[in-house]
Amino acid sequence: MSLSKVLACLLLSLLVLHLLVEAADATSMLLATSFSFSDCGAACATRCRLTSRRKMCKRACGTCCARCNCVPPGTSGNEDVCPYYATMTTHGGRHKCP
Repeated sequence: MSLSKVLACLLLSLLVLHLLVEAADATSMLLATSFSFSDCGAACATRCRLTSRRKMCKRACGTCCARCNCVPPGTSGNEDVCPYYATMTTHGGRHKCP
């Protein structure tokens, strides 16, 4: 009798664990694919909050975000998080994205 309860509990806990893992995978997939241009405003405001030329920074960041759907975290650097963001350049060969 107790062996069947242990097996039932084990089976139930494995089922719950499996459901949690699937839910986490679905959530991360949703977050990765649901980034849209409407999110760029807030991300660029955060990225450009310490610059002296905030308006120009937000405009450039918004252009980059619209093209690659990604803005690196923080106010500078971290461009390895968004590889396409880091490779965009101006006509003069300088980094386009702040």
